[in-house]
Amino acid sequence: MKALLLVLGVLAVAMGALWIGQGLGYVHWPASSFMLDQRPWAVYGALLAVAGVALILFSRRR
Repeated sequence: MKALLLVLGVLAVAMGALWIGQGLGYVHWPASSFMLDQRPWAVYGALLAVAGVALILFSRRR
């Protein structure tokens, strides 16, 4: 269970970072993405990354 939470947390942080980069216009991949330069996606990415960090911390405590 600990390993699963850790993996999910790491994936959430990575996906959140990608969404932040796309939302702020730093990452233009894929080129046809509807998320590029859309600020709400940066906020969603930050929230997802925070949730991922929480999962990582929770997995380390148990």
